[in-house]
Amino acid sequence: MKQLQELTEKVLSGGQVTKEEALFLYEQLLEELCESADRIRRQFCSNRFDICTIINGKSGRCSENCKFCAQSAHNHTGAAEYPLLSTEEIVAQAKVNHEQGVLRYSIVTSGKRLSDAEVEKMCEAVRCIREQVGISVCISFGLLGEEQYRKLKEAGVSRVHNNLETSRRNFPNICTTHTFDDKIQAVRAAQAAGLFVCSGGIMGLGETVEDRVDMALNLRELGIKSVPVNMLNPIPGTPMENNPKLTNEDMRRIVAVFRFVLPDASIRLAGGRGLLEDKGKSCFTSGANAAISGDMLTTAGITTQTDMALLKQLGYEVSFL
Repeated sequence: MKQLQELTEKVLSGGQVTKEEALFLYEQLLEELCESADRIRRQFCSNRFDICTIINGKSGRCSENCKFCAQSAHNHTGAAEYPLLSTEEIVAQAKVNHEQGVLRYSIVTSGKRLSDAEVEKMCEAVRCIREQVGISVCISFGLLGEEQYRKLKEAGVSRVHNNLETSRRNFPNICTTHTFDDKIQAVRAAQAAGLFVCSGGIMGLGETVEDRVDMALNLRELGIKSVPVNMLNPIPGTPMENNPKLTNEDMRRIVAVFRFVLPDASIRLAGGRGLLEDKGKSCFTSGANAAISGDMLTTAGITTQTDMALLKQLGYEVSFL
């Protein structure tokens, strides 16, 4: 097996690590692994940092039985329940985020997928944002089809978010109301419509190291360049409420290996970052170079002002990647 330095040079020169090599990397000394991953990040992404925010555009009563989710109707968490927000509410929040220096704003809705009527309503909101606010619009509306994605692109959407969540092997342990292939199909439908796709997963769902590597390889195969790495926040009332929380060291190791597999991607710390002792700072010197800022869907996040100060301290420039 090649050593860490050899694998680092392989990636820096344009090569791809194999599954076996990625598993080998996962076992290397943490500081050396993270230093190598950050070297790869600097070469492929320089000091650019992609920061985005999200709005919970429709909350709760989701038909899907994802075991981690506070918004599933199968779980009993007390999460807020409301229909689609008005265009006015969505645009107002976009303006607030734009004024804080955020470049991307994502509208996220609960449920397996939005109906055609709901998609039309969201197209109106997107058009208003693009007309009134200088911010890029992303959406996460579930398992839509190519025609719906084309309408959203025409309205001004630039990117679709749809997490794989975990590996193909582990997916049935997490959700049984839709499949891993349903996820893949939706990702490819968005790409066929000419949209960029943001896709990643959640760490701490009971997956193995091999599951994590397999998911990263799936993302590479799909050509994904924006990869949210969420850390499970065990929500009371979900089947995963007693799952152990991951540590700073766990997350640094994960993002470092992901950087080797996906050298030119935005490795984006997302949900659960607030549970980390340093709020993700050490991950941003271990290969991660993007984040979701502000509140998450049903949990508090880290303020945009705090994140902007941290990025300045680390020498990053907020910029599209």
